[in-house]
Amino acid sequence: MGVLAFSFSLPFTRVAVAELDPWFVAFGRAVGAAALAWAYLRYAGAEAPTREQWRRLAVVALGVIVGFPLLTSLALTTSTSAHGAVVVTVLPAMTAVFAVLRAGERPPLLFWLSSLGGLAAVLTFLITSGAVHGDLSAADLFLLGAVILCGLGYAEGGVLSRQLGGARTICWALILSVPVTVPVTVIAAVATPPQAGPAAWAAFGYLTAISMFLGFFAWYAGLARGGIATVGQVQLVQPVLTLIWSALLLSEQVSGASIGAALVVLLCVVLTQRTRSKS
Repeated sequence: MGVLAFSFSLPFTRVAVAELDPWFVAFGRAVGAAALAWAYLRYAGAEAPTREQWRRLAVVALGVIVGFPLLTSLALTTSTSAHGAVVVTVLPAMTAVFAVLRAGERPPLLFWLSSLGGLAAVLTFLITSGAVHGDLSAADLFLLGAVILCGLGYAEGGVLSRQLGGARTICWALILSVPVTVPVTVIAAVATPPQAGPAAWAAFGYLTAISMFLGFFAWYAGLARGGIATVGQVQLVQPVLTLIWSALLLSEQVSGASIGAALVVLLCVVLTQRTRSKS
């Protein structure tokens, strides 16, 4: 459910930044999600995190609330969402690396082989679909930075979700980010008054309520229950889904190789999940 929710993020970011300032899109959606988080925490009667948990929440906020939204918004002002899917392909591997560094997980050899197989299948699919073109650009550097920070935020949030739960982890991280997200949103809105059509505002609404809020309820809960490195490999499906949405919603070109690649990716995901059940 989390990956399905996130698979729309790049196409809808592309739609939003076509008419809205990328800084407003990146930080404004965090402000809206923080309002939803405040309402949820009040309803749930959640206790405030400990000092150590606040420290970990700061890492989560840096990765998934500030870093990934901002860098992808900047990248997608010049890059297509299909091209962005190429770089995001390395996110599962990055999440697994940070699971080892931050969570102390030690996946077996079959896990790494399955992960590399899934990565190779997605990259092959994206190359044959024509999503890869040109040399390394500023947009690619933004996307690479976004992937590194997102992998860190996923791993740290997965660890913290074992204590707080997935919903409260993202909610407290959003609240912690308010001193940064609100001023930047106001400055961006004053510098470039937000004026857009219904499609751009609808995309912005999705990024706020789903990509930045509800999607993390499911995602962090899954990482906490099944292991960050192992469950993180379900993200291998995300670039394929993103490419499909890019073709359907934005009329970006996708080749017919998607079905075969999707089957290979799903097989690799199944193998990574079997390593969890045996370890």
